Amino acid sequence: MNEIIQSMKERRSVRKFKPEMPAKADLEQIIEAGLYAASGKGKQAATVIAVTDKALRDKIAEDNRKIGGWQEGFDPFYGAPVILIVLADKNWPTAVYDGSLVMGNLMLAAHSLGLGSIWIHRAKEEFETDEYKQLLAELGVEGEWEGIGHCAVGYIDGQAPQAAPRKEGRVFWVE
Repeated sequence: MNEIIQSMKERRSVRKFKPEMPAKADLEQIIEAGLYAASGKGKQAATVIAVTDKALRDKIAEDNRKIGGWQEGFDPFYGAPVILIVLADKNWPTAVYDGSLVMGNLMLAAHSLGLGSIWIHRAKEEFETDEYKQLLAELGVEGEWEGIGHCAVGYIDGQAPQAAPRKEGRVFWVE
């Protein structure tokens, strides 16, 4: 089977990560793959914020936990040491779709390098707050952005999850 298709079939969301930081070269490859995602009219209207700073990572995790309504102490990023936050230009009509394709590429690229990943939501709610808009300003990110998702990345702690059987009846041919 084609290597890319095989990776698509094998990649799964990981919910337990080791604390070790992946190599920066691997993270750069993952991000580059994300930036090569298809985009409406080729505008490339999505951007990635790579968070490897533990203090900021933990603060984002805590804010995400509060938005999600989980009990204190829960880590919505499951211990992943890296958070790749995908944002998309709020004023572009395909922003959510473009950012979603970036997220998919990030997760497939992580898998191809032997790393685990998971898409975690609530970036939209985070980046609607003044605090996170200020963070973007401090990073030099200009414009209005919508949070699409967090791609938590790291080494898998334990066995990689297996795929559930695919549901039948989801393809209809018109020939």
